Amino acid sequence: MREDVEALDIRDVTANWVNAIVLQAQIDDRIKALADLSHTPLFFGRLNYLHAPGAELAEGAEGEQFYIGRRHVHDADGDPMVIDWRAPVSQPFYRASKTDPQDIALRRRFGYTGGELTAYEDEHLSDPAEAAAVSKLLQQEIERPRVGPMRDIVATIQPEQDEIVRSGLSGSVCVQGGPGTGKTAVGLHRVAYLLYAHRDRLARTGTLVIGPNRSFLHYIEQVLPALGELEVKQATVDDLVAREGLEVRGTDAAETAVVKGDARMAEVLRRALVSHVSAPAEPLMVVRGSRRWRVPAYEIAEMVEELQNRDIRYGAARDALPQRIAHAVLVRMEQAGEAPDDRVQDAVARNAAVKAAVKAVWPPVEPAKLVLRLLSDPDFLALHAADVLTADEQKLLLWQKPFRSVKSAKWSAADLVLIDEAADLVERTHSLGHVVVDEAQDLSPMQYRAVGRRCTTGSATILGDLAQGTTPWATRSWDEALAHMGKPQAVLEELTAGFRVPREVIAYASRLLPSISPGLAPVSSVRETPGSLVVSRTDDLTAEVVAACRASLAHEGSIGLIAADARIPVLAEALLAAGLPYLSPGEETTAESRLTLVPASLAKGLEYDYVVLDEPAAIVDGEPDERTGLRRLYVCLTRAVSGLTALHSAPLPPALT
Repeated sequence: MREDVEALDIRDVTANWVNAIVLQAQIDDRIKALADLSHTPLFFGRLNYLHAPGAELAEGAEGEQFYIGRRHVHDADGDPMVIDWRAPVSQPFYRASKTDPQDIALRRRFGYTGGELTAYEDEHLSDPAEAAAVSKLLQQEIERPRVGPMRDIVATIQPEQDEIVRSGLSGSVCVQGGPGTGKTAVGLHRVAYLLYAHRDRLARTGTLVIGPNRSFLHYIEQVLPALGELEVKQATVDDLVAREGLEVRGTDAAETAVVKGDARMAEVLRRALVSHVSAPAEPLMVVRGSRRWRVPAYEIAEMVEELQNRDIRYGAARDALPQRIAHAVLVRMEQAGEAPDDRVQDAVARNAAVKAAVKAVWPPVEPAKLVLRLLSDPDFLALHAADVLTADEQKLLLWQKPFRSVKSAKWSAADLVLIDEAADLVERTHSLGHVVVDEAQDLSPMQYRAVGRRCTTGSATILGDLAQGTTPWATRSWDEALAHMGKPQAVLEELTAGFRVPREVIAYASRLLPSISPGLAPVSSVRETPGSLVVSRTDDLTAEVVAACRASLAHEGSIGLIAADARIPVLAEALLAAGLPYLSPGEETTAESRLTLVPASLAKGLEYDYVVLDEPAAIVDGEPDERTGLRRLYVCLTRAVSGLTALHSAPLPPALT
């Protein structure tokens, strides 16, 4: 298939050089999408239907056989050899069971080692004599060591995951999933499915995956390309709200960031913006040739009021006002016997007197300057935050030393979210066809609004775990979060079956749930791995941690040493002194470099085969409050796929004991 594309000669089918460049770019993308992936087989399953799909289920009707794979593959004649996992005919591979065989006689799973076919396993779903059994190949694939970036899960998608993956484009979905339930993979595979089912529409409107940080995005960036999807953009929320010329150079105290992230700030910004609109002080005189046309102040005031009542963007209303004034002048011209046309109206709208009147009544507003004034001018803030923010909250917002200009201001990440909100009030933000936001529980209400306006005319997949919320403004409920995003009708799905974290490890971490997220159902892991959890107290913590890392490297797979941010320099020095080189989060693990030193603040979303956890109490103490600290610890405890060794010299947090 790739060679056929590479052999295409486009010289006779392009009318000009522009067409040639566009067509060649499309061909290059197609070649990239058909690239071979090392150790990635073209198919992983087979379905034998009792009857041909779509045919009458008549007695004696002949069935049909399909190979299921990551990509559609056809032969030289164009006949299908492997069916894309997203095709409707592939769905029973994930959904069929002994109780609901879905007209499947046989489901075959193939096992691979290093790209070589090494095993296969059959289930005769329509044979009542064969008992249902747990698939060993499926279990082995789930438990395969993690080296390198996150991989696809097309061979192991479970029925409850498949329902979410194949949900329609028109509706938004919120997935609450504990550690190891596969919510991130489900969200990425839903994007791949939607691009398959609605490719033309999403090619026009665009898709976006939003992650919590760059390390996380680097970890997941190969999943969609491995499925042949190269056009999906990835970003953090900070990337979304970044504005040219504005650099994040400041930080906010936690209590200040909470206020800046509060949804009430949207109303403060709206009030501050519309306060720039004023009633005209005098009538407008428009001169055309030898004639003068007068528009009374009260008439312009009525136009302004009507535009304000229409609930359109500040900038759009401002652009409409000159045309309204020009139309009033044209009416007067017609009443005087003239016959003006549209060109005359456009000329009047561009008249210097009209422009000056509009600027006085409805001046242009730069979003960054608006936020700068709110954070610098106590009187301006008090006027527009009255009855919205308390006096103490207003004090938290104000800079200790006001900055003179937008360029010199030390903007924080939360400030740029406010500027993004103000920019949307002035001019509508472009909407995409579908947005996926992962680790959504850590977003503030204002960040939810920033994400939501990127999909006002599209849909969204919101992924998260309330128990892993580690910001002071962390989401309290999904209903509240979805309301801020503008997606209150989104369907809430909950994944409670864990496939990644061993049962012993997740049960230990779940001791924290009553303290960090009361009422949330604990994850029930399908993996029982005796000896996967070691919790030990030691007097020589750093030396024991280094020894545990060395012992973990004797196992196959990736190793993560997770510690409180403050402990990272000490551990880094100890690892190098012991001759154990390490990677930073986001750097790709390889067979030669398998140990990653991970600050607790960056552990979310990452996973390692074996985790060494340094001083749980220090992780808790590193956060501004105990609940946030315990949530951070919950995240760190649940990064292990095969084994967790937790070492401590200080007493463990009471919630764990």
